[in-house]
Amino acid sequence: MRTTLDLPENLLAEAMKVTHTDTKTAVIVRALEELVRKSKISDIKKYRGKIDLDIDLNELRDRR
Repeated sequence: MRTTLDLPENLLAEAMKVTHTDTKTAVIVRALEELVRKSKISDIKKYRGKIDLDIDLNELRDRR
């Protein structure tokens, strides 16, 4: 999809540098993917301590 954006050039350049990305499109796609990933992690964290799993971690980690 084509979209015209007015982005701060210095911010875009810095993002490209820290992500080692060669194109503006690639760095924007990567940023959007990261935003979605963090949102999903945040949604999952709200269940912490609310789900009772009957799991033996030592057995799962092959500890005896």
